[in-house]
Amino acid sequence: MASYHVRSNSLPLRSHPAIPEFDEQLCRLRASEATSSSASTSVSCKLSGLQDLLDCVDRLLLLPLNQKALSQEEEKNGVDQILDGSLRLLDVCNTTKEALLQTKESTQELQSVLRRRRGSVTELSSEVKKFLTSRKVVKKAIQKSIGDLKCIEVSAINKDNENVAIVNMLKEVQAITHAIFKSLLSFISGPKSGSKSFISNIMRSNRIEEESQLNEFAKVDAALKKSGKKYVENAQNQLKELESCIEDLEEGLESLSRRMIKTRVSLLNILSH
Repeated sequence: MASYHVRSNSLPLRSHPAIPEFDEQLCRLRASEATSSSASTSVSCKLSGLQDLLDCVDRLLLLPLNQKALSQEEEKNGVDQILDGSLRLLDVCNTTKEALLQTKESTQELQSVLRRRRGSVTELSSEVKKFLTSRKVVKKAIQKSIGDLKCIEVSAINKDNENVAIVNMLKEVQAITHAIFKSLLSFISGPKSGSKSFISNIMRSNRIEEESQLNEFAKVDAALKKSGKKYVENAQNQLKELESCIEDLEEGLESLSRRMIKTRVSLLNILSH
């Protein structure tokens, strides 16, 4: 499990503007991660903040002193672990993007069906079941990714050796990235669904659920298990919100993925020289 550490303030190149910017971004991300929020805007802000953090790291990797520190033989194990972790995190990122794409496609298909719907409740329920089945597949893939995250070892920070500050910073980036991806995956997965089937739920009235704390994914899951005159209208509204949420997350993840790759390539280039 990822754990956070406080770095020593006596870092080399303390005057470099990217250092205080890095510290500020990291503190902001830690604070946001420590605050429980189901809002999609909060998740998007974390992804954006992580991109800014990686931008700081990329600038620091250009400095000769940091490149020399990363090339030290005694830091080989730590750097190799960082590279291994970055590759695993990229795999998780790709899985997350695939999960979002699959959910978006299912969302768009169901929206189309609801707009032109004809026939009985039973026929409509069959189409909704396809969406819920797709969600189960996505949730299964997400649970596997969460398991993969647990296998990523986040190494401890060496606070006593200020000469390898850049190594410590890379470890801190990996730790917060690990935590944010775990939150993102849980956000997409939503709460575990109950044992009652959709058909049994849609054919009779359900009790009113408290949904104010649910995110867009969970709201759709809940809306599609309800019945009543406003069922279709409510489901359509929730699906529109979900599609918009997914598009925002896709944009953030695509940009984050590019920055993660850039940082990894920069690190590999340093080690190859």
